[in-house]
Amino acid sequence: MESKAVALVTGAAQGIGRAVALRLAADGFTVCVNDLPSNATKLSAVVDEIKAATGPGRASSAHLADVSVDEEVRTMVAEVVRLHGSLDVMVANAGIMPWVQLAEMSADEWDRLMAINVRGTFLCYKYAAVQMIAQGKGGRIIGACSTSGKRPGGPFMGAYCASKFAVRGLTQAAALEFGPHQITVNAYAPGPVETDMLHSIDASSAETIGTAFSERLKATIPLGRVGTTTDIASLVSFIASKESGFITGARFIPSANQYGCETLPTAVYV
Repeated sequence: MESKAVALVTGAAQGIGRAVALRLAADGFTVCVNDLPSNATKLSAVVDEIKAATGPGRASSAHLADVSVDEEVRTMVAEVVRLHGSLDVMVANAGIMPWVQLAEMSADEWDRLMAINVRGTFLCYKYAAVQMIAQGKGGRIIGACSTSGKRPGGPFMGAYCASKFAVRGLTQAAALEFGPHQITVNAYAPGPVETDMLHSIDASSAETIGTAFSERLKATIPLGRVGTTTDIASLVSFIASKESGFITGARFIPSANQYGCETLPTAVYV
């Protein structure tokens, strides 16, 4: 994408979202970051990091909003455009991963997961597309899927898997719908990534089934290690770039494992 194009990254106070925001800023984007009000201090620190890393004059802004709330997402996108003039890349990264079996999960827990992972992704896709269509110059919409969006990752992950299957389907459908407007829609789908979320899941996994989640999956990954946030940020950097202009509806899997590789250099729906 051209210099000073504007990117918005949700769930950017920490983990993958933070790494993606910093990488896109290094790539030349004006980067806006989002997270919940409870993460305001961390989010402000990310803005400071962006400005410190990219030098004087580079704009960045923090936007506190719950991605599962329609009006908050609509207002967030409008505020990004008001402050920076456009929205060219939307990275719908925000998500949660509870470690709970379906038989033990309450309806409220299910609804919260789907509200954040699925409804939140839908709202980000929707309002980004509305803005990009109005601008008339195309754009990039990028979602957070998972290897669990193609095949269940194991016990205690049923609801999370269902949410990522939904993100995968939504991404493919949105790619078809928004393609005529030169808007590409793709998703990154990592396995375990070294984050605070993974540490929490590992602790829960060790307690419930005796082994850490990430240790079980290492054996299925050819490179023999879990991913890093930098690995994922580098992938998102490519999806957001002009070089990815003929790829849409794709689910990019860093380090192919038993789930297979679905990254193809053409317009695909996988």
